[in-house]
Amino acid sequence: MIRFTFDGRDVATTATHSLAAALTQAGVRAFRTTDSAAPRGMFCGMGICQECLVNVDGLPNQRACMIAARDGMIVETQTARPSLTAPPDQALIAERRAVDVLVIGGGAAGLNAAIAAREAGAEVLLLDERKVPGGQYFKQSSDPETVPMDPQQAQGQTLVQAARAAGTEILSGVEVWGAFDTGESGPEIMAADATHVYALTPRALIVATGAYERPLMIPGWTLPGVMTVGAAQTLWRSYGALPGKRVAVFGNGPLNAQVALELAQGGADVAFLAEAAPGAHKRPRAAARMLRADPALSIKGLRMLLDLRRRGITLRNATMPVGIESTQDALKVSYTGPRGEGSLVVDTICMNFGFQPQNEILRLLGAKLHFDPRFAQLRPERSQTCETSVPGVYAVGDCCGLGGAPAAAVEGRIAGRAAAGQTAPTKAQIKAQTKTLARHSAFQDALWQLYEAPLPVLDDLAPDTLVCRCEEVTKATLDAALADGLTDVGAVKRATRIGMGRCQGRYCAPALAGHMASRSATPPQDLSFFAPRVPIKPVSIGTLVAAQSLIDAPHD
Repeated sequence: MIRFTFDGRDVATTATHSLAAALTQAGVRAFRTTDSAAPRGMFCGMGICQECLVNVDGLPNQRACMIAARDGMIVETQTARPSLTAPPDQALIAERRAVDVLVIGGGAAGLNAAIAAREAGAEVLLLDERKVPGGQYFKQSSDPETVPMDPQQAQGQTLVQAARAAGTEILSGVEVWGAFDTGESGPEIMAADATHVYALTPRALIVATGAYERPLMIPGWTLPGVMTVGAAQTLWRSYGALPGKRVAVFGNGPLNAQVALELAQGGADVAFLAEAAPGAHKRPRAAARMLRADPALSIKGLRMLLDLRRRGITLRNATMPVGIESTQDALKVSYTGPRGEGSLVVDTICMNFGFQPQNEILRLLGAKLHFDPRFAQLRPERSQTCETSVPGVYAVGDCCGLGGAPAAAVEGRIAGRAAAGQTAPTKAQIKAQTKTLARHSAFQDALWQLYEAPLPVLDDLAPDTLVCRCEEVTKATLDAALADGLTDVGAVKRATRIGMGRCQGRYCAPALAGHMASRSATPPQDLSFFAPRVPIKPVSIGTLVAAQSLIDAPHD
């Protein structure tokens, strides 16, 4: 056990917990305040939203979900405009490295890519943001001594061990913040951790950065205690911390039921489980197609639903949340469904309404992307070996659009062999790969036919609903800018500050692109989104200073 203080209050936790997990377990929901004095807490749980910022030992802008709790820490609520602090005495170490194959992302796709590239004889460096690799699907425990809680987590543990055994160099806790196309010499990747700044020049680059969750923008969606379903799962699977005692889960897709069951097994009272889609009984053909494509996975899903029912948790189909209010130390959520309107009071509200690919690195490097209207996602154009339009740059897994962990693993192996310079696959290999991916694709296609529901849009939002949670831009402010005749996302950004916050538009940009496309009756494209900018995630001045020394220094 270790101890630290939060706003003078003593907090005890285990040494393997993140700061966010420790605070959540202690009942703390609000971590910072905004310009309007609104409280904010953990939302995404994976370092994307930048909402869980706290002041640690006098240093502001520390993401509680990404740093480990340490004994003796002095943690304070971060104010809207924290005072500037002197840079740390210890300067970051600047390191330039040329690598054979660089893999960004330690999930199913990235780990399989690294293993395949090593088996083909390449030197492989893998960068992962988390303390322990495994990605959002496998979600490894932060304590290496912990026994895996289920076969899914055990599979991830085995995969991580296999990557290390194959000779992959894995750097954990490393965040990529820049990507530059240097022309004939290939891409240059800028990354940093607590002690180093790296300039990496790979011969081949494999981007396996995964996806993040799509929110539902309703009144109250920014309140502390409202978080993504993935954040709640990270708290439980990685740290053994429940997001709350009494929980409601709303969303669209199988992840919501899975996490509801996991939280119930962990001792939480799952008071409400709502699904936007109408239910399998309304779409029997899609359910039958799923069963044919992958019987084992389909049966696993059925058993999960039966287990929920045995625990008294009813899946309410065609049900959506419409508003959230803060009430004393709890949250009141209102919803509507086939039985009419209703409300309930809970500690925590978890929401997931699909995913958005993390494709910022691909966009910075100039890879060609196309818009998939079915899922409202930008997806890169790729060859049979998963190579993008940028030579030597490969993209695999959910950063290319949600395809599931099994398909991501196959794509990773394909890209890993190709990036290692292995000879072109034979016709038999191509046939086998195509067949395997087709089976996974058929399952995913049937799955999302079963779960098909209207995508979240901005059209019918109440005027005071926040569209950009970072800059606190409301729907009314957005409508006023559009009423002035603005037709370009860049112009809207300059007029309203939408997308200028710390998350850099990861939540509001896709919603705005779809909204403006709907108004103009033209399909979105890459240019419909905000232009990618370096740094793609906030970094310290010390990081930029160290990076400048790498840029100024002569190198081969």
